[in-house]
Amino acid sequence: MATKSFWQRRRVFVTGATGLVGGWLTKTLVNLDAEVVVLVRDHTPRCMLVSEGLLDRVNVVSGSVQDTDLLRRALGEYLIDTVVHLAAQTQVCTATKDPVGTLEANVRGTWNLLEACRQADVKQVLVASSDKAYGASPTLPYTEATPLQGRYPYDVSKSCADLISTMYSVSYGLPLSIVRCANLFGGGDLNFLRMIPDLIRSTLRGDPFVIRSDGEFYRDFLYVKDGVEAYLLLAEALASNRSFSGQAFNFGLERKVRMLDLVQSVLILMGRPDLKPIVRNTASCEIREQYLSSEKARRVLGWTPTYSLEEGLAETIAWYREFFQADVAATAAA
Repeated sequence: MATKSFWQRRRVFVTGATGLVGGWLTKTLVNLDAEVVVLVRDHTPRCMLVSEGLLDRVNVVSGSVQDTDLLRRALGEYLIDTVVHLAAQTQVCTATKDPVGTLEANVRGTWNLLEACRQADVKQVLVASSDKAYGASPTLPYTEATPLQGRYPYDVSKSCADLISTMYSVSYGLPLSIVRCANLFGGGDLNFLRMIPDLIRSTLRGDPFVIRSDGEFYRDFLYVKDGVEAYLLLAEALASNRSFSGQAFNFGLERKVRMLDLVQSVLILMGRPDLKPIVRNTASCEIREQYLSSEKARRVLGWTPTYSLEEGLAETIAWYREFFQADVAATAAA
């Protein structure tokens, strides 16, 4: 669990705060009495920052990680201690359609922020990566020693950002660790291009879910609350032990799940096993099998996930049920 005395009055800068992890992380930091500054590119009226009233409890900087002057000003004026870099273009299909925009956001955005952190003498930096930074590997599960060899646009953007992050740590002494999570999921994710939110929404509507792949892809998962705890724990460890600087840590359930089985699990939890999915088999530029070893995080950091996949899915389904019921009620009242 996060140590409140560490985070209390700590000045924390969060990029990507309107996203899934960003929303839950900001909420947790506020509850720990941290002094939070969030970087917000777009106004997202239904995100957690707005729906849970968090914007009134944090400092908001409007802009993007591609604005170098803005980043330097924000880190300097707010005297930031800790940076958690979550901002990214996160969609594989979007990256395939727009590789240049993805590289601009994920690669240039990372070096812009890290250079600003270097100039501002930030005390700790956590960079959000992904299991996809490893690319396709003949040996699974991925460990932190697995080479970074992305080949597809999104994977390459994460491989490059990780190498740049390591460069800033090794060459310039920036206290930085890299977080490589399995596929994160949970309530509050309003990006319905992602599988789990779209699956739950389709099922609530009584529509068969459309699987873009052939359903035989395998992935590892991690509930968002466990992901947030991983970030906080690693930041505390980096503050007390500079040898963690430049290192990456994997976080996942260490459970490879076939996509067809995941869909069936959600349908059963939602009481709709009769709602058979439609398999399109049109996915491209994606790796068929990916899952992580979290042995290093367990051994070095003492981290273990609190939620099983089924427990995380149950909480996630409950969140979306309430969210869409409130949405319907608001529409009816209008």
